[in-house]
Amino acid sequence: MAKFRELFAPKDLTEGTPWKRIVMFAIPMLIGNIAQQLYNTADSIIVGKYEGDNALAAVGSASPILHLLLVLFVGVSVGAGIMVSQYFGAKDREKLSRTIGICITLTAIVSVIIMIVGPLVTRPMLSLLNTPDSIIDWCAGYLTIFFLGIAGFAFYNILAGILRGLGDSLSALMFLIISTILNVGLDLLFVAKFNMGVPGVALATVIAQGISAMLCAWKLVGMKTDFDLNWRMLKLDKEDASQLIKLGLPSGLTQAIFSLSMIVVQSLTNSFGEMFIACNVIVMRVDGFAMMPNFSFGTAMTTYTGQNIGAKRVDRVEKGTKDGIMMAVGVATTLTILILLFGKTLIGFFTDTTALIDYSMNMMRILAVGYIAMAITQCLSGVMRGAGDTTTPMWISLINTVGLRVPLAYGLAYLTRSDAYPNGRPESLFVSLLLTWVIGAMITTFFYKKGAWRKKGLVKQAAPAVAD
Repeated sequence: MAKFRELFAPKDLTEGTPWKRIVMFAIPMLIGNIAQQLYNTADSIIVGKYEGDNALAAVGSASPILHLLLVLFVGVSVGAGIMVSQYFGAKDREKLSRTIGICITLTAIVSVIIMIVGPLVTRPMLSLLNTPDSIIDWCAGYLTIFFLGIAGFAFYNILAGILRGLGDSLSALMFLIISTILNVGLDLLFVAKFNMGVPGVALATVIAQGISAMLCAWKLVGMKTDFDLNWRMLKLDKEDASQLIKLGLPSGLTQAIFSLSMIVVQSLTNSFGEMFIACNVIVMRVDGFAMMPNFSFGTAMTTYTGQNIGAKRVDRVEKGTKDGIMMAVGVATTLTILILLFGKTLIGFFTDTTALIDYSMNMMRILAVGYIAMAITQCLSGVMRGAGDTTTPMWISLINTVGLRVPLAYGLAYLTRSDAYPNGRPESLFVSLLLTWVIGAMITTFFYKKGAWRKKGLVKQAAPAVAD
């Protein structure tokens, strides 16, 4: 029984063999990320099977707006993970407790903001994106329900991020699996039985995420040996709140930049018609699964680096980084091969339309090799963020999205215009994404080697005693 409890307890990543610690932390993260992806994937599969390809396109067209409005929360989440991991590594109970309390308070504030702003901007944003009239009502209904129930999503992610910062990735995994199973069941109930269509999918997700948030809260309330959680800790402290925002803002801006680029590119995507919109949804869903190991290793490296930087173990960070990259690249290479061999089978889960399956597979082949480059980017970005350097990844993202992705997508589309393709070839979108990934990996490697991240730790070395 004691060993079972130990599995769900905080983990000190400043001790033990680096690669083993990273793997043991990353595996639950990977399974959890896959489960998280199942939220969207289950939505897409069920709505595509029961409501048709247009409904599938509606869910996909709503995603860029959803991502943009969630950046307020993303900033809080990333800053929280960095501060929690470093203070836990430094064994600073007071700072750790205040950080967790402030995270909870700020998440509540951000949730209220999104609940108010989200429904108000939904339809105007969809109109600006040239969303086809055939799917705009479905998109609006989906987004409105999601935004009104955003608190569950926000609190699950922030509380799960706190658990991971403490080294406990297994508890967050278990709660996510429970909510994922519930989400699938509710999807089938609302869409297949009650014929609620696209809004039913959003409602199922909101309910399931709310339950996962409550489970995370229950877990944290019981961790009294590691930190203090009381009303005093929930009070906003100016210094700690500023530190949290300072760390989280660059990551929030990074996500905002990415989301804005998605919105700009979505306008180009919509110009290719419903068939390509549905294709893009399918490819991005498969892409979501393919990216999960990269994101998992990236998050694992953030927590691993944070704890070791807090403990002043830069040597362990450098050793762990080499191990993490080797493992991430190996997994990404394997997945690339599997996608090239069995991609059609995966795509077939989303639609029965043969032409759409072939179309989507052709686009998937373009992206496949890029996952190896993204493995490097995610690991090194995770190290820099964990050390407290969130600004450098932000600038890299800015260069990649604004300076490369958007110009390349529109430029290649323009250069490939013809009588057969008056708006350009759709492949332009995925070629531009591949090029952005590869160049991004090279830029990230350059800045990691420069080593500015080594001096960004929150926990300062104690001053030496002065002899009398």
